[in-house]
Amino acid sequence: MSDPILSVRDLHVSFPSEAGRVDAVRGVSFDLYPGETLGIVGESGSGKSVTSLAVMGLLAETAKVTGSVIFDGHELLGLSDKEMTKFRGTGIAMVFQDPLSSLTPVYTVGDQISEALAIHTNLSKQERWEKAVDLLDKVGIPNPKQRAKSFPHEFSGGMRQRVIIAIAIANNPKVIIADEPTTALDVTIQAQVMELLKVAQAETGAATILITHDMGLIAGMADDVIVMYAGKPVEQAPVMELFGQPHMPYTIGLLGAIPKLTGTAKIPLIPIKGNPPMLIDLPDGCPFAPRCPVAVDKCWKTEPDLKLLKVVTDEEEKEEAEGVDVMFTGNREHQVACHRYLEIKDQKIDGEPVYPVPELDIHSEYLGVDRVERPVTLEVKHLSKTFPLLKGAMLKRRVGSVYAVNDITFDLRAAETLAIVGESGSGKTTTLLEIMNFDPKTEGEIYLGGEDIIHSKSSVRKAHRKDIQVVFQDPAGALDPRFTVYDIIAEPLKAFGYPKAELPKRVAELMDVVGLDPAQADRFPTAFSGGQRQRVCIARALAPTPKIVALDEPVSALDVSIRAGVLNLLQELQGQFALSYLFVSHDLSVVRHISDRVAVMYLGRFVEIGPTAEIFTNPRHPYTEALLSAIPIPDPKIERTRQRIVLEGDLPSPTDNQPGCRFAGRCPLFKTLSPEKRALCLHETPELEGEGGSRHLAACHYR
Repeated sequence: MSDPILSVRDLHVSFPSEAGRVDAVRGVSFDLYPGETLGIVGESGSGKSVTSLAVMGLLAETAKVTGSVIFDGHELLGLSDKEMTKFRGTGIAMVFQDPLSSLTPVYTVGDQISEALAIHTNLSKQERWEKAVDLLDKVGIPNPKQRAKSFPHEFSGGMRQRVIIAIAIANNPKVIIADEPTTALDVTIQAQVMELLKVAQAETGAATILITHDMGLIAGMADDVIVMYAGKPVEQAPVMELFGQPHMPYTIGLLGAIPKLTGTAKIPLIPIKGNPPMLIDLPDGCPFAPRCPVAVDKCWKTEPDLKLLKVVTDEEEKEEAEGVDVMFTGNREHQVACHRYLEIKDQKIDGEPVYPVPELDIHSEYLGVDRVERPVTLEVKHLSKTFPLLKGAMLKRRVGSVYAVNDITFDLRAAETLAIVGESGSGKTTTLLEIMNFDPKTEGEIYLGGEDIIHSKSSVRKAHRKDIQVVFQDPAGALDPRFTVYDIIAEPLKAFGYPKAELPKRVAELMDVVGLDPAQADRFPTAFSGGQRQRVCIARALAPTPKIVALDEPVSALDVSIRAGVLNLLQELQGQFALSYLFVSHDLSVVRHISDRVAVMYLGRFVEIGPTAEIFTNPRHPYTEALLSAIPIPDPKIERTRQRIVLEGDLPSPTDNQPGCRFAGRCPLFKTLSPEKRALCLHETPELEGEGGSRHLAACHYR
């Protein structure tokens, strides 16, 4: 093996704060070799991004950084910002999490790529521009000559991330650091970006550091993995060994909290209880001990160091290694920081799982009842929503229409979950908002409990407001920071005339139902973690005893460990109160876990709808197939051998409502058809159809 291109040794980073010193990184060491990918995973606040920023020399001046960072034989720690510019861009490049804030809005994307070239090369202005156009072409931007003159706001999120990657590889760096490069991107765009990173790595021969919370991405790309907790690596191993034989309870918990795409959809997830610690004045013991299901006395007294698992090839060596840290055969180093790691085998201790599967308290009168025998709680017929497309600075004039929701029909039954999935801009959230708006001008029909709420009197519409409530994506933005939790939960109760004297009791009941301590009702939202804040949002939604809860990306802002607990809670509440869920998400693994039926949406229309198990095992629409193939699977053996359908381009304009299949321009099946069959796709809009009364419907001429 060649020498490492990047060696980090005993890296420590701390920041001053009013509460004391924050030890954000506490002893990170690793070697990164040319052409290889190192994955760094962990919950928010574990020190992943701070580690990468320390390597790049991008931390604030108040940060105290110690240790060693050697890049290509050069020590980087201690260099001035000016000296570091010699290595940034040409030696080490970075792909940041948010492409919109990473790009300057007042310069074209071509100018910004040219700027990266101007700093590190002697190319002429014309040569830089030609190289910028070539880079845009390499990262898959259509019409690169024209698009190089566009500004960042004229690109979609996926295209902006491609521009960032083009800037990163412009000077052929030896190391590419990708910090959450696919956060908030659709699963199809995420697949495009990850394929592009692989191409960029092959193009430049660079080593890559991939920082993410998505274990599926790690399974597909990483060669080695570092699992971080409380600013420190708690397990380091080759990717196959980490997924196959994890030995740190925290790693086992992260893997167990991920929804599975196979098997029974309703198996409970395994959450990691509690929250990560504050990195100020940490106690002497293991930081994970308060959340660890197998912690013993020693765990509370001393923090374990990383220990190397010795490679053993036969029984004779095993006997010779008596008393030495020994576990299994492997090809590369596997290190674990846990006092009980020698006892853990196949994610068990003494034959018992480290994390037993929790038993959910689901008691529903509708368990085992076919959906056709359940009452209809919501019925939507021919729902449409069109926005005017205006032009002009002073005098606005209508020059077209945006067809956000285009003639959709569905129903929702008692204690049922219907998930609406699709890429950003497909109309999912607009559908929810139109249903909840109760606007008499709405195009279409909406029935709640069999009653027409669109064309009813205002008093009837007001009475039905309590029947449908919503939980939004970002709990921090959804809760008023000036209100206590008591005020937040009590507000809808007051609005619907709940007796004032009974409010404290009802609020306490709701907090208890969602797993919060009623004694904390007088606290403000900032005193709670992200998962706890989302539970407050759920308690508020349950306050007026609704029949339907609309869930708009309710767990996308949460860490995987906390997300598992919220999803389990939603399942229990559905059984307890016979709730119907309208669940909007771009995370198809979560959809597979929680939903009973799935509606796949593309440019305002449903292109497929049916039972969840059938959609995932036998998709009938090419768009659905592409969505499912793009889901990262947290199993490196499967993820590295599966075929992926990578859609080319982004969603077309929603302003076109001409007849024909809107997916034809991106459809892999369309490209294989004869000219005669293509004409049908281009000129006739396919309708949702099934076979022999099937509940599984698809809008495709050739499926």
